[in-house]
Amino acid sequence: MLEPEPNDATPFLPERRSLDALRKAAAECKGCHLWRNATQTVFGEGLKRSRAMFVGEQPGDREDRAGRPFVGPAGRELDRALEKVGIDRDEVYLTNVVKHFKFEERGKRRLHKTPKRFEIQACRPWLDEELRVVKPEVLVLLGATAAKGLLGAGFRVSRERGQPIESDLAPLVVATIHPSAILRAPDDEARYAEREAFARDLAIVAEELVARA
Repeated sequence: MLEPEPNDATPFLPERRSLDALRKAAAECKGCHLWRNATQTVFGEGLKRSRAMFVGEQPGDREDRAGRPFVGPAGRELDRALEKVGIDRDEVYLTNVVKHFKFEERGKRRLHKTPKRFEIQACRPWLDEELRVVKPEVLVLLGATAAKGLLGAGFRVSRERGQPIESDLAPLVVATIHPSAILRAPDDEARYAEREAFARDLAIVAEELVARA
């Protein structure tokens, strides 16, 4: 009889909970089934002293191959917006609610599949530790999966985007779209509008970081 798949990363957490120790331990995580098909764990990236933390959904194809978050097309959109509002990418902490790439194969392509709630919950111990160690002043949730995973299934990014959210997760929590939504816009005009709206949301984050300095 086959053993049931685990559904909790907690047993893989290290005794020492520094970012380096967590990153090394996460590389061996088998807390849910997603590790089986992914190339590697994609842990968060950034400094312990980062004042802002950005949390997305999961690594994509490029991130899975590189082992770093937000280095693919969506990452370039994030970089563009950060530069526009004056936030240095090297000064923020970037991570995802799920650390392994979930996908389906279509020919030679690997197409993103949205993580299910139980997969997000299985991976949650890693994110909880990242939040505990970094202690961000501002937490930015990128997209519905991250926002619902941390704020509850009833949360709607479309209704709350760019607004301060009351939460114990950080002194200031803000939700906005995932930058991949810009790439999915149907034409150049829609893409431009999405980019501008995304930058406006991140400008609120930039203003708060300046005000809290």
